[in-house]
Amino acid sequence: MISRVAVTGLGCVTALGGDVSATWEGLLAGRTARGPITAIPVGGCRVTEGAQADLTDWPGYTQRELGRFSRASRLALPAVREALAGAGLLDAEGRCVLDRLEMVVSTTACGMEKGEGFLKSVWAGDFREQPARVARYQAQQQIAEIQRHFGFDGPATMIANACAGGGNAIGHALDLLRAGEVGPVLAGGYEALCELVFTGFDSMQSLAPEACRPFDVNRNGLMLGEGAAFLVLEREESARSRGARVLGYVAGYGSTTDTGHLTQPAQDGGPLEQAVRTALEQAGLSPSRVGYLNAHGTGTPLNDGAEAAVLARVFGGGPTRISSTKAALGHTLGAAGAIEAILTLQALQTGCLPPQIHLQTPEPVIADMLAGMDEQVSIEAAMSVNLGFGGSNAALLFLRA
Repeated sequence: MISRVAVTGLGCVTALGGDVSATWEGLLAGRTARGPITAIPVGGCRVTEGAQADLTDWPGYTQRELGRFSRASRLALPAVREALAGAGLLDAEGRCVLDRLEMVVSTTACGMEKGEGFLKSVWAGDFREQPARVARYQAQQQIAEIQRHFGFDGPATMIANACAGGGNAIGHALDLLRAGEVGPVLAGGYEALCELVFTGFDSMQSLAPEACRPFDVNRNGLMLGEGAAFLVLEREESARSRGARVLGYVAGYGSTTDTGHLTQPAQDGGPLEQAVRTALEQAGLSPSRVGYLNAHGTGTPLNDGAEAAVLARVFGGGPTRISSTKAALGHTLGAAGAIEAILTLQALQTGCLPPQIHLQTPEPVIADMLAGMDEQVSIEAAMSVNLGFGGSNAALLFLRA
């Protein structure tokens, strides 16, 4: 019999707050993190607002020391600390009690501002510290900084399939544990705002010029954000034997790739539906037992239309409540699936549902399924779904502890 895979630690940094509690409180209050972008130059862009995290509070470090970290690392490290502490894996000095801890991590831009700094310095004729800039933007640098900071080693897998990456990182960790990995696995993702990504989305006219409105008939674009989130996953018997608190179970995972278009999801939603149904089948659950679903819901015309159709086909007529938290937190790309998995677990634990904010005219096919303010229900199972450029789809199904 395959052991159940438990979640024992959660940690996140978002534009709504520096930990899980602050982020969750802001979501339930219906707040949005949208505001002026100051972390990167956005002059000349059509849209100059997004969801920017506050990274000013970093006790124990000088400004010179902080300057060595990429913005990506400054997002990831506190999220890892919260997850490891929650799982009981940190000692009194803040070091990991395990010498070996496998990691599965998702990102799209790594520490790209270091790479951008390299180019700007070359153009300006300044060649000082260039090797450090080149090295620090790459994804293995953020992995190494996490390992050094918390004092553990072990294999690390990087998942980089766009906006489904965070969900697939958790799904891959689930597969590792089911396949025989005996120790805990640290899974999650991080994404920092950078010029390359922001101006790219702005050039495609994909950014909402005002409020992001997922699943609204008149939606007109996404809001970019930044953040990091990590979960500690381990076999249930491992968690119980060391007295760790089980926060929920990862019971099902589905992943598909539709290969239909570089940026657009398959408009019939077939591959996404297959991922959702695979996760349900793995868990042995019918759609009617899923009380809440955290949707990808970017607020773009093509994504939300295809996704809404799938959710209506699979969950329509049942008790499932749906919302996209990107209206509040922004689209955090490689971190989105991990952040939204944590929010899904929070809903599962508390019975409180993140409301679908900024709705004016909801998509008719799921209008009666979208969560409103102050909804609270008893949930035994919840799901998170993500779609990414290139046709990647991921669905994760969680069970209450």
